[in-house]
Amino acid sequence: MLAGVLRLPAALARGLIRFYQLTFSALVGRGCRHLPTCSAYMDEAIARHGLWAGGWVGLARLCRCHPLGTSGLDFVCERVPAKARWYLPWRYGRWRDTDPGPEPQGSLLVGIDLDRPVER
Repeated sequence: MLAGVLRLPAALARGLIRFYQLTFSALVGRGCRHLPTCSAYMDEAIARHGLWAGGWVGLARLCRCHPLGTSGLDFVCERVPAKARWYLPWRYGRWRDTDPGPEPQGSLLVGIDLDRPVER
């Protein structure tokens, strides 16, 4: 029961984000410079990292989303940065660039020396 009470603020924040997506966002238009949109990014960040850390990760994304800011694909980080602390909340977010996403698992070029000519 205590775990449910502790998750209540994050669930409330995610509910407010969903309310925004269904009402105000539909009226203003969907002109976000990133994919996923800023509201979807914030929702995923809160779901993945909790209200405190996810809120700061999402706030950093909102600050990057302006005409002179970043654009393109931007994914929520799998883990919060190692230097992040609850008492230094600005360290949770990436304030300047986008996250390239997860590294590809396995590659066809593993173990191939591209500088050596191919023998036929």
